[in-house]
Amino acid sequence: MNMKRIIFLHHSTGESIWVGRTNHYVYRLAGRADVNLCFKRYNRKNKTRYSITQRNFPALSPYGWKNYPYDYYNIWVKHAGDKPYLNEPTLEILTQTYDIIIFKHCFPVSMIKGDTGKPDIDSSEKRLENYKVQYDALKRKMHEFTDNRFIVWTPPVMVEGGRLTEDQAIRTREFHRWIMEEWNEKGDNIFIWDFYNYQTEGGLYFKDEYSKGGGDSHPSKDFAGRLAPLFARFIIDVAEGTTAG
Repeated sequence: MNMKRIIFLHHSTGESIWVGRTNHYVYRLAGRADVNLCFKRYNRKNKTRYSITQRNFPALSPYGWKNYPYDYYNIWVKHAGDKPYLNEPTLEILTQTYDIIIFKHCFPVSMIKGDTGKPDIDSSEKRLENYKVQYDALKRKMHEFTDNRFIVWTPPVMVEGGRLTEDQAIRTREFHRWIMEEWNEKGDNIFIWDFYNYQTEGGLYFKDEYSKGGGDSHPSKDFAGRLAPLFARFIIDVAEGTTAG
């Protein structure tokens, strides 16, 4: 039987997809969630032993509730090694326990400012030029772990009419294009789950009918419930080597 250990690192948007249509109180009390249930059913049907877990990353304290390109770079590249950074595990630590590591950003990643012409890898400012050099460093780091696989979500975008300007939405679309067409390397150990495309369906913003409504850019229960099995299936395909990196 195949044994694969998988971890999903997320904050609130990722948790919404993880939980799917499962009742919130059932999730809190019993840990039951749609994605986990998909794995249990698959294991039972196919006699596999895929084990998936999840955690908030980074935690609210001491690092802070920030999971943007700079933060993954800061923890995993700048502070790489066998010791946690501000209680957060580095890739050296995570790869000792997990075969597949999944990570994502929350939707404020889309609040992207204009470029300055001077990319700064050590800057936490949300700019395309900074995102790109931080992502390039992250890719080089992930390539060091040839026995592991990584799944990266494309950046979530916010709904129209809220805090996000049109220019920021356009920059998010460009960041998505760059990830898919330039940053992504076929045949490597990094796999892209295109959450942005599910959100926008070719548009510029997160579709209102898929959000919680009222300007809230979190996924609705129905949208999360639809995506949870698709997400689970993608992870399984990565585990089984049936999808290209």
